Amino acid sequence: MARPVIIFVPGMKPKPEPERHRRQIWRTMLEGVRRADADVADAMSACGDCLTLADWTWVFYNTHADIEPDLAAIEDLLSKPGPTDQDAAEARSWGKRLKRFAYILGDLLPFLIPHLADERMQVTLQDVRRYLNDVREIGRRVRRRLEMRLDAAWREGRPVLLIGHSLGSVIAWDSLWELSRVDAHPGRVDLFLTLGSPLGQRFVQRRLKGSDAEGAERYPDNVRRWVNIAAIGELTALDRSFRRDYREMLAAGLIEDIEDYEVLNFFRKDGELNVHSEYGYLVNRTTGGVIADWWRSATSM
Repeated sequence: MARPVIIFVPGMKPKPEPERHRRQIWRTMLEGVRRADADVADAMSACGDCLTLADWTWVFYNTHADIEPDLAAIEDLLSKPGPTDQDAAEARSWGKRLKRFAYILGDLLPFLIPHLADERMQVTLQDVRRYLNDVREIGRRVRRRLEMRLDAAWREGRPVLLIGHSLGSVIAWDSLWELSRVDAHPGRVDLFLTLGSPLGQRFVQRRLKGSDAEGAERYPDNVRRWVNIAAIGELTALDRSFRRDYREMLAAGLIEDIEDYEVLNFFRKDGELNVHSEYGYLVNRTTGGVIADWWRSATSM
């Protein structure tokens, strides 16, 4: 049996040099799996090259981030057995609830966005629009980074787990749609795992590849199963019921199942809780359990 491959598509903002970034993604992922199933974690650790990154942010930003400021926070994350009462209280704080409500309102009524968005959100929206509007073909070039990795895995007959974090999940969706609906590629993703995904936002849904098609053609048909995980207090994953939002995929028989889970992301950097962190999502036992179940199925452990 061909070795499984995990393709990770990171979210927005510049990311560290790919190999250094990949090592930290792998460490936190293995720890999350270990917390759910130690036997699977041992098996995965012997397959260090089973994880590859679709490192699109270099193409988009033309720079790498320095990983050094994150390393201490990652070590702290790995040493914590789980979220503390303080983490839970901050994630559920009224401040986060009010801000989340404002973001939901802006998604429902876009004309309010200029009045609701702070400077940080405005910068984020500029980057999102740049990708979605394919400014100077940046969307096409970004997707190519992922499509090449998917094609290589499929040609080798390897079971594929595709993980998309934040905007990376949108890039993954668009790539899957183009590969299946435009290129008619026969490859299929075994499991599509989305973390902190904006695919539930109306603003994004109206601009996805396939959004102007009819019926089943609106959706990719190369995903066997989809699991979505969103953190409490998230401002990117505003709508986290993908089974409801994408129920037409189930009704049309395009996909076997869509599952939604909610978790507490307890990553902290410089004392500040970041419920959107990719590392925090990966180290979570729920995420680890989903990956472990897929690995067992893909390898028949």
